[in-house]
Amino acid sequence: MLSPSPSRGILLALAALVSVSSAEDATKTVSATTPVHTPCVATSTNGAFFDLRPDAAVAVVEGEKPHKGIPTEDYTARGWDYGSNFTINVCNAVIKTAEDVVGVDESLWKNISAYYKADGKVYSLGQQSDELVPRGRKLVLQYKGGSPCGSSDKDKDKRASVHEGARYKHYEFDDDDEELNPKKPKDDEDDEEDDKKDEDKKKEEDGDGDEDEDKEKEKNKRRKSATISFLCDHDPDTPTAFSFVGTDPDECAYFFEVRSRHACAGAEPHKPGSVGPGSVFAIIFFITVLVYVVGGIFYQRTVAHARGWRQLPNYSLWAGIWSFIKDLLVILTSSCARLIPKRRGYHSLSGSPSGRHRNRDDENRLIDQLDEEWDD
Repeated sequence: MLSPSPSRGILLALAALVSVSSAEDATKTVSATTPVHTPCVATSTNGAFFDLRPDAAVAVVEGEKPHKGIPTEDYTARGWDYGSNFTINVCNAVIKTAEDVVGVDESLWKNISAYYKADGKVYSLGQQSDELVPRGRKLVLQYKGGSPCGSSDKDKDKRASVHEGARYKHYEFDDDDEELNPKKPKDDEDDEEDDKKDEDKKKEEDGDGDEDEDKEKEKNKRRKSATISFLCDHDPDTPTAFSFVGTDPDECAYFFEVRSRHACAGAEPHKPGSVGPGSVFAIIFFITVLVYVVGGIFYQRTVAHARGWRQLPNYSLWAGIWSFIKDLLVILTSSCARLIPKRRGYHSLSGSPSGRHRNRDDENRLIDQLDEEWDD
């Protein structure tokens, strides 16, 4: 039977190395073309990793126990001088769904992540979002698409009454005063009537266009939003808590601050499909062994003119190691055999006490005889 040649082993090693490198390239290509988005997770430009998933409140399913450490109720932020408290969740929609929300379609009520109540009405501060944006040491989360921005109904009524009083009323002036209200020629009046008819006709034709414009205005209308800034708090005993910072004069943008231990930067865990530290070490070790074997064979074949297995680098050393392993196994086997207890019924026979005493007397006599001979 022919023994395998070293060149065949080298070819197999090269083929394995090529397959490993091609697999890594394929993995990198797939990860580059199809990036995986993890909700409520962000990585900053300096490599800091943030994971706020433990802060997201999750509804408890009936019949199941809630996970330890995960909140099951919405967060509440006190409005203080604003006059209303806020109900918020992190990255998820609020557990207690808001109803009869001002300016928001009913189909979107289940996706609201922040809202407040004022004067018996519910106002949304934005739809659900899980995209975290790291800015320096802070982490920012923003909700958009809430209720339409604007003043309250009372302010609207006051402003309407003021404008109504300041409006120009032509009937309050005297029609006979030619300087304030000069009469117009009859031809001009006929022209104005024709222009009005043309405008009315054009409005009827462009009715659909006005509806489209109304839809665009409704779409481009400013809506309330909530910006949440997360700060790192290393104290593990301090729970995650929201605090209301303020809002703009139009009551359109609301700002909150959150202190949480999960907002502290950490090390990014190993991603599935990517090369980890162990894989990198294995690849480096494999390449080192391959270079050692290939370089040694090239030297032994070209310089030392060796053939067969002697082409391997340090062949005598590896052959001696094999014989050393065999000797070590023999020694260990014999040592273990001595530790095995012997069978019962087989014992070494010891001499009788009388025999021992007799042997000692003979020894003493021999010693005395030698002493006498030495004296003579």
